[in-house]
Amino acid sequence: MSHQTNKTKVEHSAFRERLYEIIFEADTPEGKLFDVALLGAILLSVIVVMLETVPQIQEKYGITFYAMEWVFTIFFTIEYIIRIYTVHSPRRYILSFYGIVDLLSILPTYLTIVFAGTHSLMIIRSLRLLRVFRIFKLGNFLFEGQVIIKSLKESRSKIAVFLIFVLIMVSIFGSIMYLIEGTAGNESFDSIPRSVYWAIVTLTTVGYGDISPISPLGQFIAACIMIMGYAIIAVPTGIVTSEFTRAYRNRKSRQEISTQVCSNCMHEDHDVDAAYCKRCGELLDPLHQDDSE
Repeated sequence: MSHQTNKTKVEHSAFRERLYEIIFEADTPEGKLFDVALLGAILLSVIVVMLETVPQIQEKYGITFYAMEWVFTIFFTIEYIIRIYTVHSPRRYILSFYGIVDLLSILPTYLTIVFAGTHSLMIIRSLRLLRVFRIFKLGNFLFEGQVIIKSLKESRSKIAVFLIFVLIMVSIFGSIMYLIEGTAGNESFDSIPRSVYWAIVTLTTVGYGDISPISPLGQFIAACIMIMGYAIIAVPTGIVTSEFTRAYRNRKSRQEISTQVCSNCMHEDHDVDAAYCKRCGELLDPLHQDDSE
């Protein structure tokens, strides 16, 4: 009886690991087929949500769209439950970025039962298309994204100082224009906050044109602010670009990125020849270990 129980546990564990390999890995034909089918379902569900907002199409195919929404939601719900079942640490997956996105992608449909109009939130399913980077081995693009995030983090203090300087500058220019244009009888500059709004629009070279100076001095100051706007745009670009350069300079030679996902901590950034997770030390491919044994 004990031998039979142990055999059942081993078979159950092997089934669970196989299921995990299909759902979370993209190296196997089955895993890639599953992920491509999943992406197709996600894309189709997003298109349905978009088309549902067109009155003419909604009037004609509303019932069909409603049925399709529930089919997609049930499918994604089953997939979400299976993902929780297969991972070694469900809590890590649930609190991970993809875990949260997977949950949010199915909640809106269930919320429509209680709250009307929340089905439009299903557009968040489009975030699940980010899995395409792992499925089609676009790991280098993920690395480039990490470089951008790291560069923004490293330059956040400089950007914060720059933004404070810009806020001080538009406050000063807005106050000056309020005095000048107010004296000239321009009713558009009827308050300092509205004048500051004009200064922001002008400095950022947006130029809505809903407010414009009429006095020669005001127009001269406006021209100066417009020219300054081009120089100001270049400042944050230079700050972030310098951090990009530093990040690439410090970049070590790396091997090709693997699509393996750690079943314990959900970490994805592994080398192709890695046997254990670089973050938690978990064995990355227990099925192959069982075969070797």
